[in-house]
Amino acid sequence: MIVTLRSWSKFFLATLLVGGIITMVGSFLLRWDELAPYIAEQQWKQALGFAIFHLGVGFTFSVISQMGFFSYLFIHQFGLGLFRSLSLWSAVQIVIIAIVLFDLVYFRFQSFSAEGDSLGSYILLPIVVLVIGAAVSYVKTQQTKKKIFISTLFFMTVFTILEWIPVLMANNGTWLLLTLLPLVACNAYQILMLPRYNVKAK
Repeated sequence: MIVTLRSWSKFFLATLLVGGIITMVGSFLLRWDELAPYIAEQQWKQALGFAIFHLGVGFTFSVISQMGFFSYLFIHQFGLGLFRSLSLWSAVQIVIIAIVLFDLVYFRFQSFSAEGDSLGSYILLPIVVLVIGAAVSYVKTQQTKKKIFISTLFFMTVFTILEWIPVLMANNGTWLLLTLLPLVACNAYQILMLPRYNVKAK
């Protein structure tokens, strides 16, 4: 798809705002125990600093998401050219999705599980990513009426997890959720909204 520089700039800024705002709002919920004392004691500068910090975190992960989206567009076209068959390329993507989801469970369990931990608790995050990815893929398929469910699911699962790796290595529960929010939101926004910006560019 060809997008003008002006249209792409709007697309970039819109995605940036999606990541920033959803992370800031998410921080109010997920880190309320840290924000509440500032509000209770009317420390508005600290509360504002808290909000701005998380807005910046959202901006950062929005940029990471957009870098991932650029990479996906290239890899998708490369895959189509390499395999010369949408069905074969889709099969390859399904295998990669399965491997990445398995690795997300297995390596996190091996790295962070304590004695007595069950594998089940490490399966929840991959399931969340997969379910959200499937929902976005369904909407995208309905939007375009094309056979792109697998390619959208590939982007929404594999690339979200790859973009998430730095935080996965830290294994902090709050930050896992707080950074997943902008990645999922920005990835979904980009895959669903880019065609509209493409139309505006014509």
